[in-house]
Amino acid sequence: MDKLGILEGILFVVGDTLNNLCDIMSINMDEAKELLLKLKNSYESKDRGIRISYLGDAFKLTTKEEHKEYYQKLVDNPDANSLSPSTLEVLAIIAYNEPITRIEIDEMRGVQSAYIVRRLVAKGLVKEAGKSNLPGRPNLYRTTREFLDAFGLASINDLPRIDKDEESNDETDLFTSIYKEEENEVGN
Repeated sequence: MDKLGILEGILFVVGDTLNNLCDIMSINMDEAKELLLKLKNSYESKDRGIRISYLGDAFKLTTKEEHKEYYQKLVDNPDANSLSPSTLEVLAIIAYNEPITRIEIDEMRGVQSAYIVRRLVAKGLVKEAGKSNLPGRPNLYRTTREFLDAFGLASINDLPRIDKDEESNDETDLFTSIYKEEENEVGN
């Protein structure tokens, strides 16, 4: 059994915590650390395009910073799938208020958000996080590890601070993204 290959596959598929890697691979902590270090060292070569990063609470495969200009060309493609301003608004509301129900999101926005929430769940940026104690026991939503990865955050605590008491005429751009999403909010 090629444990190094298995580890690489796990990191490619989802990334994971050290404890989970040990459980999944049925190895002890020292062996997991040794395998991670060996794999990490193999990625240090200049002819490799990925590396092992520790993001949030998990080890993941990520691209190398020094190749950023090439990846940027992929992202700058006008045909890229991006998030609309209304989708970013819903995502920001969830991130800053999680866990939150869809009804609470609707109240904050003043319009229905069911379609957008479903799209965010489908994209893996948001997930159901249990049920509220409110009447009808609506779903609670929160951001995912994929959200953190997409916005380059180690944890939700890395979001920019917003002073809720301070009134401002300036709109705060909470998330900037070049990803656009085609959406039809008519069916909300």
